[in-house]
Amino acid sequence: MSLASVAAQQSNALAAANAAAAAAATPSSGTTGTTSTTASAAAAAAAGNTALSSLTSNFGDFLNLLMTQLQNQDPTSPMDTNQFTSELVQFASVEQQISTNSALTELISLTQSGQLMQSSAMVGKQVLLNSATLPLQNGSASLQFTASAAEPVAIAIYNASGQQVYDASLNATAGTNTWTWNGTDNYGNQMPDGGYTVAVEGANPDGSTAALPFSVQGTVTGVQTSPAGSLELQLGATAAPFSAVQQVLTN
Repeated sequence: MSLASVAAQQSNALAAANAAAAAAATPSSGTTGTTSTTASAAAAAAAGNTALSSLTSNFGDFLNLLMTQLQNQDPTSPMDTNQFTSELVQFASVEQQISTNSALTELISLTQSGQLMQSSAMVGKQVLLNSATLPLQNGSASLQFTASAAEPVAIAIYNASGQQVYDASLNATAGTNTWTWNGTDNYGNQMPDGGYTVAVEGANPDGSTAALPFSVQGTVTGVQTSPAGSLELQLGATAAPFSAVQQVLTN
């Protein structure tokens, strides 16, 4: 293969990687998927709390109506026994629903606390994450990607504002490859620690490009519970859902 062909492939891969990273980093596009998932979970939790509050309110209204009905019934024509029994059954059913929901809420809270304690053992561990957010920690970041064959590969990094920070071309080997970023932009300026959107593209011999599967690497610095109640790993100035962990690496 000629140098011109390799250069053309690298150029195509760079363009594709930059386009993919820019699209993922654009704030309106939902960025990494973590934000939209967390928002959905938070909305579901809020809906559950609203439903429980509504049920409790309805329970109180039902009790007031029943007592008012008993106090104001005609002594000469009291409430029918069957009707009264039916309303008592409804009363008990509502009370049971509220009690069950409260018990479930407490059980979930206890379970989450236990998970948080167990997950604290992850602090200080190196992990591989299924995420498009590359955590820059102490001025360094790494990722692993898989190439089906030896080929030119391009990697593009963008910040949360959708601005290009860094891009690079390299020749990958077939199989798993590791790439490390020193945290500087294309002009040599050191970037602040945090999460950066990354894309990895491979160049095919026919001039086309394809996204390559990759995992980002980071050191767990803490464990927290998200507003939606799910566990999150803190990786310096950024965070990732616990479910994104693919592998815990030995230090």
